[in-house]
Amino acid sequence: MAMNQNAISTKEMSRHEWLQARTKGIGGSDAGIILGLNKYKTPFELWLEKTGQVDPQEGDSEAIYWGNQMENVVAKEFEKRTDKKVRRSNFMYSHPEYPFIRANVDRLVVGESAVLECKTASAYLAKEWAGDEVPASYLVQVQHYLGVTGKEKGYIAVLIGGNRFVWKEIERDDELISMIFQAEKDFWENNVLAGVAPELDGSSAAEKYLAEKYAKSDPDKEIVLPKDFNAYLEEYFKIKENEKLIKAAKTEIENKLKAELKEAEIGRVGDYIVTWKKQVQKRVDSKALREKFPDIHQQVIKETSFRKLAVKEEK
Repeated sequence: MAMNQNAISTKEMSRHEWLQARTKGIGGSDAGIILGLNKYKTPFELWLEKTGQVDPQEGDSEAIYWGNQMENVVAKEFEKRTDKKVRRSNFMYSHPEYPFIRANVDRLVVGESAVLECKTASAYLAKEWAGDEVPASYLVQVQHYLGVTGKEKGYIAVLIGGNRFVWKEIERDDELISMIFQAEKDFWENNVLAGVAPELDGSSAAEKYLAEKYAKSDPDKEIVLPKDFNAYLEEYFKIKENEKLIKAAKTEIENKLKAELKEAEIGRVGDYIVTWKKQVQKRVDSKALREKFPDIHQQVIKETSFRKLAVKEEK
């Protein structure tokens, strides 16, 4: 199922240039975010990046660094375990019909119509790779690549916890690819190009966006909220009650752990590690500064303003 596709060379690109190029379209790692399968980034956060409102974020820079360093190690091990040969593509491919749908594949498999995706994973995520399982976000990433490149098959290889290697074969699923591309097309056309934010979520990015966009307020302005917001507010108060119960239950377990740890800083059980370590923080004592050095205190006071949301029931 070969298809002609446009390709941009990435060989001479810096990391920054590569990240900027990715904002010009939808890549394989974006697919899981758009479909709501990514645990670390929401569609709203991705929309901010694609519309140039924030710089592309890669998350834990240390994890990203070692993931990149280990990519070659994982690819070499895949060759050893499978007797297959792989090569770098050094190209950013574009779908012939939807040029904004792009693919940066880790490796192409020599002599096969196949791609290889290389991953590293924490030992805590080993269960996600048990048996034939492949994390959903990675599955759609590989299917995205197959859809863009026209390849028939995908392989995914992962080094788990630095000491366990797993590789799996992923057959092309045209029905899933069609669903992925439709979701990506909707996101790109209806959100990115239209400049319309996807549905707001509970991310800190959404909170920051709203705080900055509506920093100014009119104290004399009052509106009637839409009727369906009544249901939101009912749900809000239910969540607040549950939040109190959950916080109390969480604190109870934390207290039991502290009572069991006593003077010990580390405790282990099963797959879990609990630490209760001493932390030292140095802060300016504002009260003492104001009393002893009132002139200096007055000079270093910084006034900030923000809008505080409050919800209450009218009696």
